[in-house]
Amino acid sequence: MAYVITDACAKCGSCADACPMELITEGEDKYVINADECVGCGSCADACPMEAIVEE
Repeated sequence: MAYVITDACAKCGSCADACPMELITEGEDKYVINADECVGCGSCADACPMEAIVEE
């Protein structure tokens, strides 16, 4: 199951650094996960200090 980043994102970049697939990029208001290629490992959610990443 893919993950999504909610509006609680503080744009700290922790999730992008943690993604082993390098599927997280900086968007205009928050970071964005490429859900089509996300393998659902959860590394990004574990790394997020804001708990802004949830399962889709």
